[in-house]
Amino acid sequence: MSAVEEKLAELGLTLPEVVPPLAAYQPAVQSGVYVYTAGQLPMVDGKLPVTGKVGAEVTAEEAKDLARVCALNALAAVKSVAGDLDRVARVVKVVGFVASASDFTGQPGVINGASELFAEVLGDKGVHARSAVGVAVLPLDAPVEVEVQVELSGA
Repeated sequence: MSAVEEKLAELGLTLPEVVPPLAAYQPAVQSGVYVYTAGQLPMVDGKLPVTGKVGAEVTAEEAKDLARVCALNALAAVKSVAGDLDRVARVVKVVGFVASASDFTGQPGVINGASELFAEVLGDKGVHARSAVGVAVLPLDAPVEVEVQVELSGA
């Protein structure tokens, strides 16, 4: 077990299986020293635990928890390409999408769920640049989606 996965276990978390693609794409690809993930939905055991718009059917706190799930799914996608999460030199960029009610403006707080998870698990390597964007709708009516760019260290 990698040191990163040991840290996940200390936090009471388990790295999930990679979420299969919903269409014609790969969950993650490597280009040079970077791994780019596809947008990761908060899938748990193959389904969304909650659907709807944040600020309407879904609370900001629920959505923040779902962003953590997205981050875990992103780590699984990174591992599927890198082979070992201990190769992560740093999380470079996180982009979070929040399906938002028309008056909801708390997107940064929602995506903090993913950002905080990366920092808890990876320490300084998990600190990153980020965008948090409100959108009208996401695939499968998911409340949140997260994509990540990670830099890998050598072998």
